[in-house]
Amino acid sequence: MTALEAVDLDVDRGEFLSLLGPSGCGKTTLLRIIAGLTEPSCGERRLSLARDGGRMAPGRVGFVFQDPTLMPWATVADNVMLPFRLAGRIEPAQREHAAEEIRAVGLAGFERAYPRQLSGGMRMRVSIARALATDPDLLLLDEPFAALDEITRMALNDDLLRLWEGRRTTVVFVTHSVFESVYLSTRIAVMSARPGRISAELRIELPQPRDRALRTSAAYAAICATVSNELARAMAA
Repeated sequence: MTALEAVDLDVDRGEFLSLLGPSGCGKTTLLRIIAGLTEPSCGERRLSLARDGGRMAPGRVGFVFQDPTLMPWATVADNVMLPFRLAGRIEPAQREHAAEEIRAVGLAGFERAYPRQLSGGMRMRVSIARALATDPDLLLLDEPFAALDEITRMALNDDLLRLWEGRRTTVVFVTHSVFESVYLSTRIAVMSARPGRISAELRIELPQPRDRALRTSAAYAAICATVSNELARAMAA
């Protein structure tokens, strides 16, 4: 069964792009193709992330899955250190960098905690810290907040925006939520039902940095309405 069809999508350096569409439309497949975890059956995937030499260096892409996928037997610090362990680089500099990312996601003091001792939101923070540990040029997130309660989800939206605004890492974010996509993104690509296609691309002209007051503004509501209409049109196509 074909998951994607005639997808043509460019992602600009430093932007926050959300992929929005119904379940089964191929959002995760597209994200995995971008990451190089799945090869397309036709077409091509091109990344221009290299810092030198025209070639992409290892670690330039970070991936956050819908499930935090933490090692239950390892502490928060050891989970965040995993990319360095896999690369065979376990030195004081890497340990300090991992500690910096743990602090950056708001988990200072939990370095020695185990996943079972953390809430769902805290486990996702660990997963984000691990993805950021290698200073990726491209950060891919596959519905990371879908299973969380609304209060935790909103808090993590704010924290993710804060991290993005401070680093300007290129982000591709998969979501089912119109409201989340509008709040987070500089651009939204709306996908049609399977086989997935890009049915619309919308620039989100909202002020930066964003805060929770934006969620109750007329401008935010108007853009959410526009995106909802585009999503409905894509699902009916």
